[in-house]
Amino acid sequence: MHAEGQRYLAPAAWVGGSWKSDVVLAVATDGTWSEVVPDAPAAMRRDAQALRGPVLPGLVNGHSHAFQRAIAGLAERSGGSEDGFWHWRDRMYGAANRITSRQLEAIAAFLYSELLRSGYTHVCEFHYLHQDPEGRACADPLELPLALVRAARRAGIGLTLLPALYMRSGFAASRLREDQRRFASTPQSVLHIAHEVAKLGGEVAAGVALHSLRAVDEPALRELVAAVGPRMPVHIHVAEQRREVDDCVARHGLRPVEWLLQQVALDARWNLVHATQCTRFELEAVRNSGASIVLCPSTEANLGDGIFDLPGWMGLSGRWSIGSDSHVTRSWPEELRLLEYSQRLGLRQRNVAGRAALSESCAAALFEGALEGGSAAAGLALGGLAPGQRADFVVLDTASDALAGMPPDHLLDALVFSSPLAAFSEVFVAGRAVPPADPALRADFAGAMAELGT
Repeated sequence: MHAEGQRYLAPAAWVGGSWKSDVVLAVATDGTWSEVVPDAPAAMRRDAQALRGPVLPGLVNGHSHAFQRAIAGLAERSGGSEDGFWHWRDRMYGAANRITSRQLEAIAAFLYSELLRSGYTHVCEFHYLHQDPEGRACADPLELPLALVRAARRAGIGLTLLPALYMRSGFAASRLREDQRRFASTPQSVLHIAHEVAKLGGEVAAGVALHSLRAVDEPALRELVAAVGPRMPVHIHVAEQRREVDDCVARHGLRPVEWLLQQVALDARWNLVHATQCTRFELEAVRNSGASIVLCPSTEANLGDGIFDLPGWMGLSGRWSIGSDSHVTRSWPEELRLLEYSQRLGLRQRNVAGRAALSESCAAALFEGALEGGSAAAGLALGGLAPGQRADFVVLDTASDALAGMPPDHLLDALVFSSPLAAFSEVFVAGRAVPPADPALRADFAGAMAELGT
């Protein structure tokens, strides 16, 4: 049930890109905002439920592999003289090939509760564990997807499930490697999962994903894209690593994004994940198509992917969202901070995002960018405190150390750029307060980790 007719009063709220005072927020029967009124008159404020602090819209986590939460902190030791993305991937496969559906649910539920506590209210789950641990078809093809749906509902977070097409191990390969056996799928199997999950309703939606161009051949790429509905988001890992670019050029004579643009007509449904190796020409073409980019700064840094051309993309008014991917970090302020700091380190400049967006506040430029792109990633109206958008929001704890003594108009700056992290005292999804995390979620997570032997 939604919070029908519920009205909240925020002492301050982030509306339309800036702080507004005495904001009344009214929730419609479908869990969206019906009214958002800054400087609300006394009569309107009188019957509204007073919130304990300033309010920010909830953010979408645009890219998640929930099962990888099981190896966060466990893949940080070098196995030899060389270490990079491809070595990490082999370690990740070790976990992927052991996790059962019950363990996946336990790990995802705990992760999703962490994301909620860190201010995310919706997560886009890029899901490619399709088969059982032996690589055999599950008796129910929805067994693993529904484990993720149950996890999201247990935690209280919104979910866009993105079943991923994964058919081969590389550009020149015809099949998967043995250690990729669980990922096997077809356009038909992916669409079946997406359509069945989309029927569930509530705060659960669905789209589709293509794992990467190296994992999908041309006919399957076109078949899946042709069958996707006009409102379903489409996600793909692309141009993340230099070796991926080199392999694509060797096979097709074109860089990954160049080749993708030749194969299908990108549009506003598309979300290109990482794109760290894109050229300015490619970014311009992606921007002209209306597609978005999903950035995962903590994972991109952890894996040594490279630095995305953020000022170039923002200068094109390109749309982007933020994601936590492998979940070495589960906090959007940390992701935004790292996104900006990577630019500062590379360019030896300050306030890069702010200047690129023509914004005085770097934190505001980053937050607004992530907020706008989140709706595209999720395929839902999740664009902030405005009528028609889902009523997701978080309440800042101004007693947090990072916010102590902050002038009201600098709260967002401190939230993003001051450590230790500030806390959110309450989180709301579709107008409803999310209860405190159930201790059973942590216990189940610990049990799953012990079983996996990680």
